[in-house]
Amino acid sequence: MTSSSRKSRLLSHVMYTNAVYWPNYRVYNGDTPGQLNYGCINRVYYAYANVTTDGGVFLGDEWADARAPCDGVQGALGSLMHLKQRYPHLQVLLSVGGSGSAETLPIVASNAVLRDNLGRSARGLVEASGLDGIDLVWEYPCTPQQGNDFLALVAAMRVHLPDDRYLLTAALPAAKAILQNIDLRQTVEYLDTINLTAYDFFGHWTHKSGHHAQLYSMNGKDEPSGASGVQYLMSSGVPGRKILLGIPLFGRSFLHVTGPGHKNRGAGGDGGSGSFEYNQLPRKGTKEQVDKRAVAAQCVGGDGGFVTYDNPDTVRVKATFCKQKGLGGLFYWSAPSDVKDTKRSLITTGFKTLHSS
Repeated sequence: MTSSSRKSRLLSHVMYTNAVYWPNYRVYNGDTPGQLNYGCINRVYYAYANVTTDGGVFLGDEWADARAPCDGVQGALGSLMHLKQRYPHLQVLLSVGGSGSAETLPIVASNAVLRDNLGRSARGLVEASGLDGIDLVWEYPCTPQQGNDFLALVAAMRVHLPDDRYLLTAALPAAKAILQNIDLRQTVEYLDTINLTAYDFFGHWTHKSGHHAQLYSMNGKDEPSGASGVQYLMSSGVPGRKILLGIPLFGRSFLHVTGPGHKNRGAGGDGGSGSFEYNQLPRKGTKEQVDKRAVAAQCVGGDGGFVTYDNPDTVRVKATFCKQKGLGGLFYWSAPSDVKDTKRSLITTGFKTLHSS
């Protein structure tokens, strides 16, 4: 038996999901799905497929997805389907939506015919590619009516993706302002997993600096955190086993400040984006520190100012939190931003902690 098949047999019996998002644009950076360590990954969300106003689902970048030379085959999605043959434990889902479909998804979700079109179209892509299912990323159902439409959309998708054959998941933010619009108890009946994006709590768009992926809030119940998002889901009827807690493989930068709670005075980051990839952290000339109360890593100084992110220490705490709460596991955005060094890899750290006794 080969070492990869041994790992596959081990992973087929694991209790927790350790999932990653793989964005198709990373092909243009020279990244490929074959570079990942599938000894620590049992699910990949391939992002994104787009939605048209008539409910059609189509690959977001046909060159990157299906034609670019990638791991000896054509396209990054083609590479993942090839990897599925090598790693039988691996589940590959197509993520539908994202920011590119933020305007069309509310239109489609509000109409029964269009919802059915989306479900039918998604099923066609899944069958044609040999995928394991669909991950819905609607950013975000912002009103109670959109929350009702979200429920109707996942119900329509489930009709075309029966739960005995396909996985159906959805990403939702750990923010009560969004979650309260959705009947979560009913919605989760149709979903295998909710991917709770427990990050981006603070950034260049907020008035103050803060830990962008804190597990616990230090400033009252109204400040978002991973733990409060999980608590809200579970108190709304979502079983813990259906929740994956999100880990960012990037940091958020706040210039001219030394920590959380200061007036936002601008963002650094790669190309002025306000973020640094995890493999670029801590910044040169800075010292990494961990806020143990909030459960957040940071570095201060250099070209990033105050940069807030996750590191192996915080991921160990978050993975332990998952086990204590009976959650389904972790996911990471996005896989190519991790480091190769297994001691510092967040994906490896999360997997090992989830499955340690």
